[in-house]
Amino acid sequence: MNAITLPRPLPRVDARRRSWSHGLLIALALAWMLLFLLLPLAAVFVEAFHAGVQAYFASLDRYETLAAVRLTLLVAAFVVPLNLVFGVTAAWLMARFQFRGKALLGALIDLPFSVSPVVAGLVYVLLFGAQGWFGPWLAAHGVQIVFAVPGLVLATLFVTVPFVARELIPLMQAQGSEEEQAARVLGASGWRTFFHVTLPNIRWGLLYGVLLCNARAMGDFGAVSVVSGHIRGLTTTMPLEVEMLYNEYDYVGAFAVASLLALLALLTLAVKTLLEWRYGGELAAHAPGGH
Repeated sequence: MNAITLPRPLPRVDARRRSWSHGLLIALALAWMLLFLLLPLAAVFVEAFHAGVQAYFASLDRYETLAAVRLTLLVAAFVVPLNLVFGVTAAWLMARFQFRGKALLGALIDLPFSVSPVVAGLVYVLLFGAQGWFGPWLAAHGVQIVFAVPGLVLATLFVTVPFVARELIPLMQAQGSEEEQAARVLGASGWRTFFHVTLPNIRWGLLYGVLLCNARAMGDFGAVSVVSGHIRGLTTTMPLEVEMLYNEYDYVGAFAVASLLALLALLTLAVKTLLEWRYGGELAAHAPGGH
């Protein structure tokens, strides 16, 4: 009887070499982040306080700057709820139903990722500007969209459309619809199923999408720059105010507003990190592939 030949054991990986390579990769990643993320961010705050704390707060206390802050928050207050409703609806359709045009809907959701924000702004000028397709009719009825707050909202809405939807679609597809079907079998209505079954399962993905959408809404420059008209104190958001102050060689003012934008972004990141730390187990349970 022939002896059974066992496969030769695989050579053991040198633990010391593996540890060294992992350390090198971590060091390269940290160096990359330090060079291209943290240093520029630190430079913004250094320049903002270059002339002293008093000059910093004096720059933020100007009427034009305060108007830009209020307008930025106002635009975000309109855009985020609208994207929340659209994102949940689009994710529900994409994850739960098969219908003609589903691929087209997915492509339209991703369209703002591939189209330059400047092009999006030009489209709204073409549609609603004084010489645009609907411009004369709007002017005759006393409605102004371009060079006004509605134009800023529309332009920002365009560039932020994908964030909530693209956060929810893979999550809802991974979770499946078994719990929702069970709720309907037990007699729950559609709205009751949504609020008591669907929404609790997607609430963390929904929150992430809202945070990302809000950060992009406050920081967008390209689309709003085209439709704003750069009317100081009326249609200039914080990114536009930074550009105008910088072009006027008011570097302290420009970096002061830029630091405020950076603080808002850092606050968004802090909220996201805090939620991950506080509800880490629950987040993992509701993530794609979680149990």
